[in-house]
Parts: sequence; structure tokens; C-alpha cells
Amino acid sequence: MDKQQLLERAKKAREMAYVPYSKFPVGASVLTKSGEVYDGCNIENAAYPVTCCAERVAIFKAISAGETEFISLGVVADTKRPVPPCGSCRQVISEFFPQNVKVHTSNLAGEVKSLTVEELLPYSFSSDDLAE
Repeated sequence: MDKQQLLERAKKAREMAYVPYSKFPVGASVLTKSGEVYDGCNIENAAYPVTCCAERVAIFKAISAGETEFISLGVVADTKRPVPPCGSCRQVISEFFPQNVKVHTSNLAGEVKSLTVEELLPYSFSSDDLAE
């Protein structure tokens, strides 16, 4: 699956977003090493801190299905520039994706910006930083 196909899936996943508060739907799709694709959308809650972003929904769906090796991630929203993942999503991405994996961000105008995980979150906190 190429990045454009991945972004098209993310765009479609965006349509399922539950966003009664922000009115800001986001879609994400993650491609695994096995070739499976898992889609996610943001899901809000009246208690804002328990809201979950599209990127994390897609990643967590894949992990809950037993997938742990990721090839790429696509994210789409209706923004002026290709939508960047939030800080929480960047940390989750850095936990599960190799540093050289591409994260493809886009908007509804079709603009695309692709970054590696390392570029997305340089000098990230990781399991190597935990004391044993």
C-alpha cells in the first residue's frame, strides 16, 4: 500500500469521528508489517482529558489485534497545512514505531508532509530512559 492509499483510508476513517465538542474530525490509518491496515478516528468525551486521538485509536486497534510491527502511518484532517499529530500521539508513535518509519500527514486539499518518527519527535523519552 502506498502513502496515497493509506491517506485515502485515513480520510475515510475521518468520517466516523465522534467530535460533538470540537467539531474537528481526524482520521488515521496504520500499515503493519503483515500488510494489514487499521483505521482510527478521534473520539471525544465531555470530560476532555479522556478524549482519544485518531492516531492512537488506529495504533491501539492494531496492537489489540496482535500487531506490533509498523510500516507507516497516515493522518488526515481539515486543516490549512498537513495536520501534525499532537504531543501525546507523538509519544505513542515513538513507543511503537522504529525511528525511520514515515508518518504521512495531510489535509483535505491533498497537501502531504512526510516525516520520520525521529523528525516528528526528536530526542524522545523511551524505555531506554527507565531505570532497571
